Amino acid sequence: MAAVYKSLSKSSTPKAPTSNGVTKKNKQRVLILSSRGVTYRHRHLLNDLYSLLPHSRKDAKLDTKTKLYQLNELAELYNCNNLLFFEARKGKDLYIWMSKPPNGPTVKMHLQNLHTMSELHFPGNCLKGSRPILSFDATFSSQPHLLVIKELLTHIFSVPQGARKTKPFVDHVMGFTLADGKIWIRCFQISETAISKTDVAKENGVDGAAVATKASKKPGDTKISLVEIGPRFVLTPIVILESSFGGPVIYENKEFVSPNQIRSELRLSKAGRYNQRSEQTLENRNKRGEMGLRTGVGEKEKDELDESVLFA
Repeated sequence: MAAVYKSLSKSSTPKAPTSNGVTKKNKQRVLILSSRGVTYRHRHLLNDLYSLLPHSRKDAKLDTKTKLYQLNELAELYNCNNLLFFEARKGKDLYIWMSKPPNGPTVKMHLQNLHTMSELHFPGNCLKGSRPILSFDATFSSQPHLLVIKELLTHIFSVPQGARKTKPFVDHVMGFTLADGKIWIRCFQISETAISKTDVAKENGVDGAAVATKASKKPGDTKISLVEIGPRFVLTPIVILESSFGGPVIYENKEFVSPNQIRSELRLSKAGRYNQRSEQTLENRNKRGEMGLRTGVGEKEKDELDESVLFA
């Protein structure tokens, strides 16, 4: 059936040539892989993205975290011009590298607030292999580095028409929203339901029989709504490199604070509270010793009414 559909679609929809008379083809393939040390939640996110991107290819884990330039050779080996690399550190933090091998650019981001499809239990669903609609916030066009990130996200998450394992359907939306310097990513199903008389009545606030002739929306029309599918996560841009996993830094987020520094400050604050309590305990012990209230420590001053003076 797939071969029949391809032959029919080729004959029925001729490709529009460009100004030079050459047919333009959108060839995008994404290589998805991770480093050693990822947790089960990170692995579930990787599988969710792999199922949402039919033009992607999943590879085994990369053994090194320092020689990331080897990813360019892997992408060339698998004939991929986009790369999505998950780097796990200390079994807690997850960083995402998005790159366009072999020439770049490369964006490094910190992933937070991760919720996979299996955790969310949303009622929404989409066909496997369908193509998404990408919805970007208007803020992406305000600064140059945001335009670079938007272009990379478009190349990675937009499924080209006629790509490998794709279906001729568009039934979900991927939203990219910019707030507080972070990119919030959500995925929604496009749900189409038929409008009934009761729905028309609820919109107008009257009985369905009274408004059936006056309503702008007639029963039988389709109502489009969005139902969240998942996964959902937040990305914080850290740095943008000119080439693929190397080259000069063209953008650096000065407001980014690494999770290691946050944990270090928390430990220092806890240590400061402990030191304050221990110093207070030591002061109380010294005071009790000076007053002679501790046995075996210090000597209590003898007065005239002391037993050892009265019965000497």
